[in-house]
Amino acid sequence: MRDRAAALGFTLFGIAPAKDADGFGRFCDWLDKGYAGEMSYLHEYREERRHPRSVVESVQSVVMLGLEYGTQDTGHGTRDTGHGRVARYARGPDYHRFIWDRVNELSAWLMAEVPGSYAHGVSDTAPILERDFARRAGLGWFGKNTMLINKRRGSFFFLSAFLTDVELTPSEPHTASHCGTCTACLNACPTRAFPEPGVLDATKCISYLTIELRGPIPEELREPIGDWLFGCDVCQDVCPWNTKPGTRSASDGVFPTNPDLIALDPIELLTLSKAEFKRRFQHTSLWRAKRAGLLRNAAIVLGNTSDERAIPMLERATTDEDEVIREAAVWALTRIRERAAQKV
Repeated sequence: MRDRAAALGFTLFGIAPAKDADGFGRFCDWLDKGYAGEMSYLHEYREERRHPRSVVESVQSVVMLGLEYGTQDTGHGTRDTGHGRVARYARGPDYHRFIWDRVNELSAWLMAEVPGSYAHGVSDTAPILERDFARRAGLGWFGKNTMLINKRRGSFFFLSAFLTDVELTPSEPHTASHCGTCTACLNACPTRAFPEPGVLDATKCISYLTIELRGPIPEELREPIGDWLFGCDVCQDVCPWNTKPGTRSASDGVFPTNPDLIALDPIELLTLSKAEFKRRFQHTSLWRAKRAGLLRNAAIVLGNTSDERAIPMLERATTDEDEVIREAAVWALTRIRERAAQKV
């Protein structure tokens, strides 16, 4: 099965027994501390994450898979090009469908090999603590930035799985951590989103702020966002396991990169109507932020970079039908004009 998975683009493969998630208690504690912010779906399906039987009642094994996305950062942000940055995982098609097709093909292969068996593929949409089962399947350890890290592949990969009622031979679980005394990820976080090693306060995370949050971004967190339009890679970029010699690049992986999504012009984004936003981003991960979120982010980036060329479009955005966009545009205009006045 490992060879079959590799042929489909999964460079990481392991098998975990279907038992209670090791980190379920930590997950509940994390929720109770309010670190999930507005991600109410995590609360709604809290108990379901205890055991994968909530997805497949007869499950015996969880086959964990890792599919890499490009680690080569060929796009630069506004400091160089006037464009804002997009997290690397979002520089291609919507990864859910891309991975589902491959996971379903692999699960169908197993059902053909074992007549009468059942398998169900998931990728970031089922109530499963995927990192827990990935560690149990030997794919890696939890870094201090909460990412799953593999010694050979780093952390730039999607996790996915399929659940089956076939009792497969489990892989050796990963029990060690290889972060040592390194705190590069914690120190580099622009918004200080890690209250302690291994714990993420999502309400301060740039990825949460630019993707999941639907309302205004708290003012004290706007400047640290810098030129990130969608998502953030900072804590992965500085991780030695992503940069050390011998860590293989994922640039040759099967997940495609769209050059037009590497960096986006925030001024141009402010011109997008609802129809234009849908046509351009509906089949990408950026669709998750919705038009209001992405245009809000564009205004924040322009306010941070103080690009005076953006003033006409920001003034237009102050009359947008969406209040979140209007508020961000007013903030950005105030920032740009204040900085311009200081130059005089």
